Amino acid sequence: MLVDLYYGQYADFKTVSKKEAAKLLSADSMIGDCMTIDCEMTGDEHRAWLINPLGECVGYLDAAMSRQMSLEKAKGMQLCAVLSFLAFTDSPDDGYYWGEVALICYSPAYEDCFSAFVHNVADRMGRGQRTPVDLGPDAITRIIASDGTWFPEQTLPLPEKAKGTAIIKSRRTLNDKLISQGRAGNKGCYIVSWIFLLVLVAAIIFGLKSCFF
Repeated sequence: MLVDLYYGQYADFKTVSKKEAAKLLSADSMIGDCMTIDCEMTGDEHRAWLINPLGECVGYLDAAMSRQMSLEKAKGMQLCAVLSFLAFTDSPDDGYYWGEVALICYSPAYEDCFSAFVHNVADRMGRGQRTPVDLGPDAITRIIASDGTWFPEQTLPLPEKAKGTAIIKSRRTLNDKLISQGRAGNKGCYIVSWIFLLVLVAAIIFGLKSCFF
């Protein structure tokens, strides 16, 4: 059955601590990044950890979704999570960071088709466009028939924010795009991104000196 070849769902994730959240705030974890999912058992509970492209653990899914990922892995599916947004909620206590990922699991038998589809989803996500990933048989057929070039044209809005919640990251910045090129081996863009950061820091320092000295 086609539904046995693919699973897609948006899901929230939490960070272990604010220290771990720092990896999400930096360019080490960009919107649209495809993260791997490491499933394990913690006591009697399933726990699915999200690992960014640099191999750093940046968060985890809740118990129900972690169990779902464990089931998909047991079926031999390829698991990935595309970073959708990062948010901060100011309560309880001093608040916490959390975010959302698009979970996409697919049969390795159709690796080329579905990896191309994931790439398209990730590209749109980086531009702030949340593509539907909870797909039925017709959509799965279209992905396979088009070798992964087809994707839903609809764009999902960001979920409504609860009181005290702010969206920190929901798309890639210009600097993210330059660093992304550097990741892909374009050293020129990587150097430009660092120059951009240094100029920005210098501008901030100059601005502070102008205000206080």
